[in-house]
Amino acid sequence: MGNEISWLVELVVNSNALDRFRTLTEQMVESTRDEAGVLIYERFNSEDSMNVLVYERYSDSNSALAHLKAYRKRFEERFGSLVERKRFSVLGSPSRELRAELNGLGVTEYLSPMAGFSEQKRE
Repeated sequence: MGNEISWLVELVVNSNALDRFRTLTEQMVESTRDEAGVLIYERFNSEDSMNVLVYERYSDSNSALAHLKAYRKRFEERFGSLVERKRFSVLGSPSRELRAELNGLGVTEYLSPMAGFSEQKRE
C-alpha cells in the first residue's frame, strides 16, 4: 500500500450538461495522461450516463498534489458547473498539504490503509 494515494468520487451530472461533461472529461483524460505519478485515471458511468464514478490513483502525495494544482488551473470551474459531488472518499495517508487541497474539494471521508496488496507491486 505504501505511499500511494487514491480517491473515489461519486458524481451526478447536471441535467442538460451531459454532452459538455463528456467533452470536458475527454480533455481532462488527455491532459492528465502525461502527468508524472498518475497510476490510474478512470471514469465509469451508469446506463443513463448521469451517475459517474471517478477513480484516481497516484504514486504519492506529491504526484496527487501536482495533479490537483493542474486541475484547479485548467478545469475546476467548468467541471464544478457540470456536476454535483455526492461522495468523495480518499484512500491512503495524504500529506498535510495534499489533505488541505483535498478538503477544498469537499472530501467526505478519509480512509487509512488497513491491510492488502496490489498485484502490480508483486514480483
